[in-house]
Amino acid sequence: MADETQQCALAPDGDAVRALTHDPALTGPRADCVRCGDPTELPADHPGITFCPVCTWQEAQRIACSG
Repeated sequence: MADETQQCALAPDGDAVRALTHDPALTGPRADCVRCGDPTELPADHPGITFCPVCTWQEAQRIACSG
């Protein structure tokens, strides 16, 4: 019997990883979390939806448990 477990390809490419990693040397305004309003580790001009670390974890849990 073959193992038919589904696996998601969630590994981002190198540029996405660098854009999402914390860099304490960065200065300037930070983007606010779209869910709770707390500051994130991303710069304010970062495109797309930005979540703080807590909301990122909660969103990952929500996605992992749906389905």
